[in-house]
Amino acid sequence: MKISVSFALLLLLGAVPASVESQPVSAPDVYAELREMKTALVQLKADMTQGQAALKTEVDTLKQQLQVRQVAFSASLLTGGQEGSTGPFTSDTTLIYKHVVTNIGNAYNSNTGVFTAPVKGMYHFEWTVGSWQDNQESGGWLVKNSEHVFLAFKKGSGWMTASKAATLSLEVGDVVFVRLMANTLVFDNFNHHNTFSGHLLFPM
Repeated sequence: MKISVSFALLLLLGAVPASVESQPVSAPDVYAELREMKTALVQLKADMTQGQAALKTEVDTLKQQLQVRQVAFSASLLTGGQEGSTGPFTSDTTLIYKHVVTNIGNAYNSNTGVFTAPVKGMYHFEWTVGSWQDNQESGGWLVKNSEHVFLAFKKGSGWMTASKAATLSLEVGDVVFVRLMANTLVFDNFNHHNTFSGHLLFPM
């Protein structure tokens, strides 16, 4: 019995190789992984920068759209402290309203007397003309581009004024102004009798 057990042990020992070669374990390439992480971080930073730029552009666009939808102006003919008549002229003449009290959107030009539509939409305008001389006529056309729209007209003794209003559909770049009728005049002073106002009702 002892002999058979010993023989079996010998057989088992003979089956086991005398030496086992150890397989080398390759260390991870740390530098390659760091390079990959750096590349990923650079790309992430670039994406974030582009995203911030796109967001800023969108915010600026929205601000601009909001501003362009806020359009209103109101002006009188002469600045404070001035007094006198404008006209009469032998031909129709654009009135330049110098005393600007409101000009949201900067669509009214006090150097030319012209309002320029910054956005397509419906606009409302009002204007008043007047003078104090007896039997002196005052007439002011509201003009869209080159088209006479409505006329505010006054004739009579003593101080009198005439007012009109109009709602117009305007395209971007259309101009609106008041044109003094030929051979009529308007008088203004610190009370600001002659006025021109307008505002955007809604864009289209």
